[in-house]
Amino acid sequence: MNLNYKSESAHALDASDSLTHFRKKFHIPRHNNQEVAYFCGNSLGLQPKAVKDYLFQELEDWQNHGVEGHFLAKNPWVSYHEILTEKAARIVGAKPLEVVMMNQLTANLHFMMVSFYRPQGKKYKILTEAKAFPSDQYAVESQVKFHGYNPDDAIIEIQPDAGTNYISNQKILDTINTHKDEIALVFIGGVNYYTGQVFDMQKIAACCNENNIAVGFDLAHAAGNIELKLHDWNVDFAAWCTYKYLNSGPGSVGGVFVHEKHANNFDLPRFTGWWGHDKAMRFKMDKTFIPIAGAEGWQLSNAPVLSMAAHNAALDIFDEAGIDNLIIKSKKLHQYLRFLMADVIAEKQIEILTPDSKNEHGCQLSMFAKKDGKKLFDILTNNGVIADWREPNVIRIAPVPLYNSFYDVWRLYDVLKNKS
Repeated sequence: MNLNYKSESAHALDASDSLTHFRKKFHIPRHNNQEVAYFCGNSLGLQPKAVKDYLFQELEDWQNHGVEGHFLAKNPWVSYHEILTEKAARIVGAKPLEVVMMNQLTANLHFMMVSFYRPQGKKYKILTEAKAFPSDQYAVESQVKFHGYNPDDAIIEIQPDAGTNYISNQKILDTINTHKDEIALVFIGGVNYYTGQVFDMQKIAACCNENNIAVGFDLAHAAGNIELKLHDWNVDFAAWCTYKYLNSGPGSVGGVFVHEKHANNFDLPRFTGWWGHDKAMRFKMDKTFIPIAGAEGWQLSNAPVLSMAAHNAALDIFDEAGIDNLIIKSKKLHQYLRFLMADVIAEKQIEILTPDSKNEHGCQLSMFAKKDGKKLFDILTNNGVIADWREPNVIRIAPVPLYNSFYDVWRLYDVLKNKS
């Protein structure tokens, strides 16, 4: 890219962007009668305009059919989750057998740990990254307590490398190898929510497989953001939400991956419910649980159709754009943002927390404000630039390729450079 600090450069980049028209498929909030520069897709993605029609279809079928909508709706509710499976599998690099949309993120992580955190003897510890998303920390701590262990002993938290804000992948691998005889589960966020660092999930999974350690990932900040190949990486399990980069609405349905090597392991302990029961026998109402092969066998309850309809609308946009194309644009947006920030970080006393290596970041750039961080954040907001604030003094910026433009990124720079 031929970059400079003038707005014309941003307009030229937008003019050559083959995905620029996807912005029109989303509702962009407005500030002072102008569309905002919205960089909060790592917290809540914007609403696809098509969501209303997808939801209305289900509301209309509910109105017209009542309970018979389970079978007579245009998209029968009894199998609605199946509409999402192949589309979701493409996002995370999985086979359809390995993916199911159900519940929400932290609930799904608990259900996964029931199956894959199986402490025995001296192998009872969970390895995770320090400063993981708090909900993950709560889940891990409650799981080890549930099994009767002391979290201070049973949880290994890997701290950032000395003099840095992030954890090198080599440190993770070294820690796994050092404690391999004690670790029952490695559970890490694929992208750290705070720094935006992308961990090398392929190497982490390979190390775990070599040492007979279960491995799982929270992909809340990864799904729809970075390239994922969960099947090829031989990951045991993963879970993600859909309301961030996947633009499916607040609190929308979550996703689960379970590798096909576990598809027919019906002896693997799990918490069960009737939607995970053999489909041919489900409505026989027998008390003997027969799990469906694959990830579907971890379902408990019938589909939350309205939130799934919103997710369906969003996934259709991803299919149209192509996840590979979106990742290419994401890297360009991130590169442009870094280029512009280099002109202001010294003057504004900002430190970039996110690694620079292209394989160690997605679209997010985390900036630590050494002085007047909240004031700086408020100036951005008051000028129609919507970012995300995290204590202490971190401003997270996530240029999303589906609806963010290069001019959006330039507007952020302009506010920091000339109005703060």
